[in-house]
Amino acid sequence: MNDRQINLLRKLLLQSGNFTYIKTLAGELGCSGKTIRNDLKEVGLFLETHSRAQLIRKPGAGVQVSVGGEERERIFKLLHTGSDKDTKRRQEIGYRLLVEKNPLTVSRLTREFFVSVKEIKKDLSIISDWLISYNIELISRQRRGVTVTGEELSRRNALAHLYELSSRQSGTPRSLLMLFPDHEVTYVNKKISDLMDNWNWKISSDKQENLLIHLLIILKRVRQSSAILMKNDEVGRVRGTREYTMTEELAERINDQLKVALPVSEKVYFTLHLLSYSAGDSLKKDEHIDSLVHELGAQLTNQLQIMTMVPFGQDDILEEGLHVHLPSAVHRVANGLTIRNPMLEEIKNMYPYMFSMVVMGLEEVNKRHSLSIPEDEAAYLVLHFQASLERLNKKRDSRKKVVIVCELGIGMSHLLQAKLEQSYQGMEVVGSIGMGELERIITDHHVDFIISTRELEEPRLPVVVISPLLKAEDRRKIDRFLHVEETGAIDSPSINAWLEEGEIELRIEPVHRYELIEELGRKLVQKGKVSAQFPAKAVMREKMSATEIGNGIAIPHAPPEEVYQSSVSLAIFKEPVLWRKEKVSVVFLLAISKKDRESMKPLMNMISRLGAETHLLEQLKNATTFEMVEDVLK
Repeated sequence: MNDRQINLLRKLLLQSGNFTYIKTLAGELGCSGKTIRNDLKEVGLFLETHSRAQLIRKPGAGVQVSVGGEERERIFKLLHTGSDKDTKRRQEIGYRLLVEKNPLTVSRLTREFFVSVKEIKKDLSIISDWLISYNIELISRQRRGVTVTGEELSRRNALAHLYELSSRQSGTPRSLLMLFPDHEVTYVNKKISDLMDNWNWKISSDKQENLLIHLLIILKRVRQSSAILMKNDEVGRVRGTREYTMTEELAERINDQLKVALPVSEKVYFTLHLLSYSAGDSLKKDEHIDSLVHELGAQLTNQLQIMTMVPFGQDDILEEGLHVHLPSAVHRVANGLTIRNPMLEEIKNMYPYMFSMVVMGLEEVNKRHSLSIPEDEAAYLVLHFQASLERLNKKRDSRKKVVIVCELGIGMSHLLQAKLEQSYQGMEVVGSIGMGELERIITDHHVDFIISTRELEEPRLPVVVISPLLKAEDRRKIDRFLHVEETGAIDSPSINAWLEEGEIELRIEPVHRYELIEELGRKLVQKGKVSAQFPAKAVMREKMSATEIGNGIAIPHAPPEEVYQSSVSLAIFKEPVLWRKEKVSVVFLLAISKKDRESMKPLMNMISRLGAETHLLEQLKNATTFEMVEDVLK
């Protein structure tokens, strides 16, 4: 569907249950009744293909979409993700730019993909923005075409994350495997599995899949004579590890079958990836990393205590969790190994307050140690601190005994356990375990039911399958199981008052996110609400970690030290703008002073919950006066 047809469907979803005249829709969308009737054919086809909703036409009454509440929310999210066909095309173009030496011309791409020049140019613009995050530049030369320039390590990091150019439905690491020969994928995956078994090396299926992708990329680049270079000290440090011995064994078997001999630098490079997933002692034996981990954990915990006024230093489980997670994180950052957190956007959406606090805390830590810990790594740390917060606040009344099955790491397991114990006082968590331990736990302990982050085969007990982030729909599942009342409505008595202190700009033309932040910030400077440095600091904060939190919302902000009087500014775009990875329509610029920082958490949580109420968010996007904004936010 085109943009007009998507807007038409959005309007019908907002009016679901009521008929709307075609003449009314034509007036709202600025087109003829004939155009609307043609568009309704596309809308009907879309609903037939992607949804259980029905498009109903009634002579003399108009048209409506018949749909339930949950299904309506799902369709809104589906419309937000965009077209799978478009994103798969961008993924293929991105792959070719990264591996082919000859330039690609726009005319050639239009012929191969059967799309217009405008569409290809749009693809290249999106790819160019995405490549910047990997320090790669897209170069366009008239009559010659487009190429990319960047270091080999950057190219490989980008290749391993090409799925980011796809939609959320199809955009997974697994989707990259189709870029490689099937027989090679099967053989290499088998050899990695054999290696893990031979060395008794336990690793999750997701991590093994990532190792497979990195090794396939290595083979591709070696065949293209684009080998990676490693410094002598890196080679010397890595070659003495157990993981390097494992890599040599794997490389020998691959050479026997595929006839690709890996040079030492490539074996070192693959070993670095193995080490980043290692639960062994190799990283702990590195005195520099071990010392740095202790300092980072203590400093970050102290920073978060100061900013949030939560006694994180009293939580031994947090200290232990950071000590387990940080060695691998520091290793990845030090060696330029880019990872992507598959739950980054969801974590930013669900925990915007804690995410912002951790990113701000890392600014000081990064400065002290000349590091650059990216937001994907920061998101994992958020899970540890959020779990700690909920442990420190929890009140527990044991009754139902439950075991949690979660294989997504210690931070996620701790967070999920803490959230369940806080939310359901009638629940006692016997353990948070991997699937391999389930049988033992059930045998050794009395367990009433299982909560799992994945489907289980032939479970012996009742199972509730939920998202590891415990979303609203997951809570409803558990509520139904435990017969608990659902949570109450959104309540934020302060946001409208703060909006009166800030700036309101409705139905504005699309601009770059930095330009909007600077403009709103300058107006706050003129009002005397913030320091002259506030606009620049807010943009710097945005460059470090984009502040979109999902569902078309962004919450840029700057350190509280730059704020004299707290305020919230609101900007709503006429049409969604690509913020960084997601399209954004609603922007809240938060300027919260030190004295009001206790209000930061409920404010961010309110905005986050607003994003989950899609029908309210759509009403906010369509607001044309401050009074309409107030009504929605009430």
